[in-house]
Amino acid sequence: MNAIFAGVFAAATVLFLFLDPDGFLPAMLSGGEKAALLSLDLLAVYCVWLGFFKVLEKSGLAEKLSRLFSPLAKKIFHTDDSEAIYCAGSNLSANMLGLPGAPTPLGIKATRRFLDTGNERAADLLFVLNATSLQLLPTTVIALRIAEGSAAPMDIFLPTLLSTLVSTLAGVLLLFLVHTVRRKR
Repeated sequence: MNAIFAGVFAAATVLFLFLDPDGFLPAMLSGGEKAALLSLDLLAVYCVWLGFFKVLEKSGLAEKLSRLFSPLAKKIFHTDDSEAIYCAGSNLSANMLGLPGAPTPLGIKATRRFLDTGNERAADLLFVLNATSLQLLPTTVIALRIAEGSAAPMDIFLPTLLSTLVSTLAGVLLLFLVHTVRRKR
């Protein structure tokens, strides 16, 4: 994949140098400036939400919420491992808030615990739920829209909710179909 991106970048650079040599350097600098500003905007959003999760953790509210949803999580993941359920629940809740990169360590920890106990189905389900990523609040996309000056940054809410709901349902149904076919063999 890196080779493809490098090739596309090299081809675009050569074309730009031939078609508009005077505009090449200003465009490169402008693009770098926009990328840096956008990165700072996203960093601020991530800091706020990661701080929010840390406050939940330190206050004990995260553990209480985990216990509240524990019966449902036990049925979904078919496990009694409270640590795996806590990590999976925290991972999924962060994904639902539109922070796909932030909860990765918790997802990895939950997956390892599921696999260590021989619960491949739970590990697969967590992977599918992460890949399809139901977005209850797409904070990253909203932050990007705000950073770019959108007049209505929240307009993305309903289409994102509906499309991720459909993708999550399709992913879960396909997973259950695959596991059913595997069991029959």
